[in-house]
Amino acid sequence: MVTEIKLGLCNPPEPIYLFVNQGEVDGESFVWYKFNISQEKKIPVPQRALTGYLSELRLTTKEFKGKDNLKLDIVVSADELYVVRTGVETNFAKSFLLAASLIQDFDKPLIIVANAGDENTVFCNLYDAVTKTKIYREWSRDLDWATIIRDIQSFLGGASSTIPSTPKLSVVSQPVHPQDLRVKNIRTLLDYPLDLVKEWLQFQDVDRPSLLDINQINELIKTMCLAWAAGKCEYPNHAESSYQHLVVDAVVSGADELTAISAWMQQVQTTKAGAV
Repeated sequence: MVTEIKLGLCNPPEPIYLFVNQGEVDGESFVWYKFNISQEKKIPVPQRALTGYLSELRLTTKEFKGKDNLKLDIVVSADELYVVRTGVETNFAKSFLLAASLIQDFDKPLIIVANAGDENTVFCNLYDAVTKTKIYREWSRDLDWATIIRDIQSFLGGASSTIPSTPKLSVVSQPVHPQDLRVKNIRTLLDYPLDLVKEWLQFQDVDRPSLLDINQINELIKTMCLAWAAGKCEYPNHAESSYQHLVVDAVVSGADELTAISAWMQQVQTTKAGAV
């Protein structure tokens, strides 16, 4: 790609950041926006698509409410240099990564489309800009997102030198926060849908449990457990009262939480079987 250099007055060569989120400003809906730092104001971007060359993919840590928040920066070379920024655990990031993982030739331009979902969810569709063909990969629960990011970065590192490039940022293994691991282990034990956890977190304006206070995390775990028990007890209040005794009180007394929850699940199922 040969870029014509325009001479004369111009703006500084700084990237244009597009922040992914669904919302409304002054009656105008948006799925991504620019942010005016001096005025602390969101500027809705009416266009839902961005056409350009993917030149870099990087992870950036930003502070949010006193906690480190990991972001995915999608760097696109177009009429200007754009950086599409979104949480690395968001639906937008994962739907983008799924599609981008199928691309092996980043010399071709792409169309990145932001689509509104339920509540404040935003998804990404990716198209070949020449053929207008949608690039699609089936979702799987067993995907290794860190490996997908590394693979895409590897392909970008071999892209044509005619596309502006900047140093690639390798994916560094992030230590898992104990509270994130706690929720993950309990969710797995209960076989509770991950999408419902994400939806619950979105209502709290966070994207992972470790950004919540301990009382909110406890409430999330209780919500998952009681949802699992729904319909398994003859008496509606039995599951909640037994949860308090067999799980909450037991953990306070020093019991392992996963062991306590497993014992509670068995007790709930035993009670149901005995009532039949």
